[in-house]
Amino acid sequence: MNDSFAPSTCLAAAPAMHTGRRRYSLAALRSLIALRREQAYFRFELKRMATDNPHLIDDIGLTKEEVEAEIAKLPFWQR
Repeated sequence: MNDSFAPSTCLAAAPAMHTGRRRYSLAALRSLIALRREQAYFRFELKRMATDNPHLIDDIGLTKEEVEAEIAKLPFWQR
C-alpha cells in the first residue's frame, strides 16, 4: 500500500529548525546601541588622552600597545 499521506519525518523536524532563531526586543536593541556608543566614547577619550597627556595612560593601568589596539577599533574617520 502507498503511504503518501503518512507524516514525513523531515516535515516534523522543520518547526524545530526555526527555534534557533533569536528575536530581539526593542529594549535589547536600545541597550546594544547604548553599549556601542559608550565603547566608542571611551575609545575617543582614550585617543585624546594618549595625544594630550600620554603620561596619564600609565595611571589608568594600560600599556601603550593596549591603547593603540583600542584606538585602532575606532572608525577610520575618527583615527
